[in-house]
Amino acid sequence: MKLQRCSSVVALMGFAFVVSCGGSESTPTGTGGGPGSAGTTGSAGTTGAAGTTGSAGTTGTAGTTGVAGTTGNAGTTGNAGTTGVAGTTGSAGRGGTTGAAGSVGGGSGGAAARGGSGGGVTGRGGAGGNATGRGGAGGGAAGTTGAAGSGGGTTGTGGAGTGGATPSSGCGKTPPASMRYSIDVSGMTREYILSVPSNYNPNTPYRLIFGWHPWGGSAMQVAGTGNSGYYGLKGASNNQAILVSPEGLDFGGNGLGWGNTNGQDIAFLRAMLERFKSEMCIDESRIFSTGFSFGGMMSNAVACSGLARAVAPMAGNATSGCVSGTTKVAYMGFHGVDDTVVSIASGRMSRDTIISRNGCTTQTVPTTPSWCDGLASQYLPCSCVSYQGCAAGYPVTWCEYKAGHMAAPSSATTLWNFFSQF
Repeated sequence: MKLQRCSSVVALMGFAFVVSCGGSESTPTGTGGGPGSAGTTGSAGTTGAAGTTGSAGTTGTAGTTGVAGTTGNAGTTGNAGTTGVAGTTGSAGRGGTTGAAGSVGGGSGGAAARGGSGGGVTGRGGAGGNATGRGGAGGGAAGTTGAAGSGGGTTGTGGAGTGGATPSSGCGKTPPASMRYSIDVSGMTREYILSVPSNYNPNTPYRLIFGWHPWGGSAMQVAGTGNSGYYGLKGASNNQAILVSPEGLDFGGNGLGWGNTNGQDIAFLRAMLERFKSEMCIDESRIFSTGFSFGGMMSNAVACSGLARAVAPMAGNATSGCVSGTTKVAYMGFHGVDDTVVSIASGRMSRDTIISRNGCTTQTVPTTPSWCDGLASQYLPCSCVSYQGCAAGYPVTWCEYKAGHMAAPSSATTLWNFFSQF
């Protein structure tokens, strides 16, 4: 991160950014054999009740095809058989081919499992369920054919999962290369840098993460080189996400930024999304945004736009705007308490907008684990809290630490863990 370059405009930023901007078979012959009541034709004879064709005979109740026979209720295809109620495809089976817990089901637990119904072919859970169908705070990863639910399944206990993936029209296509591109947005040429997973699978819907640069920065600054790029998400995501670093426009004659004049930067985002969905296999229900300073401000604007599943702004406020609306978004914000460029008070105001949209209360509890754990001593005291009462699947977490105007240190893993839970 070129902090020196950014610091060259700190004085200028100071003025602009203070603004609030989831059976034994009986044998084939009868038990008595011989003549009489147990004779050849007796009740236990060859054709007797326990005879060859008797109720316990070859085809009898406990016979080969009887209730407990090969195809009986406990037989190969019986209620406990291969295709029976508890069989391979049974509703209480362990993931049969066509059963409720089959390859397009919610998990390996079948109809009585606790997972939701959205998991697909590769889904780890349904609408809130994970691989074992038990839901969880973040839900399972995206299933290929799962629907995008918003909570646990019929009997599920997952509270914050979001169901399966929503594959884009670009699935199955060869993706564009990882490089810089330009795109026309209402007659204006805009640019961005794209990073596609090196082991990209055209049939896997990927998360899409935007990383916005600070004022005076650039797309290249965020994209960087190696695993440190994209605010460390290049390494932390480990080829599990498509990453994008957009390039801003001049702001106030002091470098590239995200003034979003007349919504032009949100229009840029919409144009990129339209292209990416048609060219690559994107999970349309899992779009994310992060950024520092002006990049944090742009992430706040993205949050208000309803175009992201979750955002993680660092030292941002509402300078890039916030359109009115009620769309919810998962939120994790970071801000230094000694920031004199973008006041923490203005950062809190943007956070409070999302608290209101997500229906949270003002009550908070410390997060566990916390990003602050293990943070270098110079950044202490540090605290991360989670707001209570928020809509399921839309948490709000807020972290404050002792620092001035800087990106949240050592935050890559935290950012990825936050995004990947959805």
